[in-house]
Amino acid sequence: MAGLGARSVLVTGANRGIGLELVRQLLGKPDPPRWVFACSREPDGERAQELRNLVSRYPNLVMVKLDATSSTSVKDAAACVENHLKGSGLNLLINNAGIFKDVALDMVDEEDMINGYKTNVIGPLLVSQAFLPLLRRAAQGSSTKGLSCSRAAIVNISSALGSIELVPLSYVKPAIPYRCSKAALNMLTKCQSVGYKEDGILCTIIHPGWVKTDMGGQEADLTVTESGQGILDVLSKLRDEHNGAFLSWKGSKMPW
Repeated sequence: MAGLGARSVLVTGANRGIGLELVRQLLGKPDPPRWVFACSREPDGERAQELRNLVSRYPNLVMVKLDATSSTSVKDAAACVENHLKGSGLNLLINNAGIFKDVALDMVDEEDMINGYKTNVIGPLLVSQAFLPLLRRAAQGSSTKGLSCSRAAIVNISSALGSIELVPLSYVKPAIPYRCSKAALNMLTKCQSVGYKEDGILCTIIHPGWVKTDMGGQEADLTVTESGQGILDVLSKLRDEHNGAFLSWKGSKMPW
């Protein structure tokens, strides 16, 4: 993560899995952000215990209640973060929260699809919109030239399963709601990269790999530590040429 340089970072879905690991590694670096905002739908719930343990150890870590599927919750979270920043902007927004359901093509129903899109596409859209003023403030107040995570950035965590080109190779897991919603998230990110470029905000998609989490399963290739380290290393190297890119946790280009 050397050179990330973000003064403030917000991670959604931070109570477990990749989100929790990103928070843990950000806090453990020799040059941690001044503020790390870790978002969870139920910060007081059982699944957020590890995150609460980190809060007790790190004064620069703030737990924020955020349900990405609720516009009211998202707006309340943005107000909470703005209050903590006290006039400063938000440098880096990582839209990590998501849901996975492995449903076959002939079994998927309307509810499955709606739930997938609501969390995996509409959620990142609402969160990005709500925090846009803080991202713009960070970009405007930065002395850094060009696009980077140290200035202002939206990073959406997607998946190789959202790649249209890779479907024939990965269809062993049909996961129709997940695939379709992640493909839509990729399109959303590409649109953000064009729409927010003039604001000085970098927008990029990251595929975190197949990770051993509740979502990925224990047969997955990567540990959360490996994925988290890779993601943060990639983020530290993002520049203008990566705006709108679809990258893996190793930094390689992913096929659309």
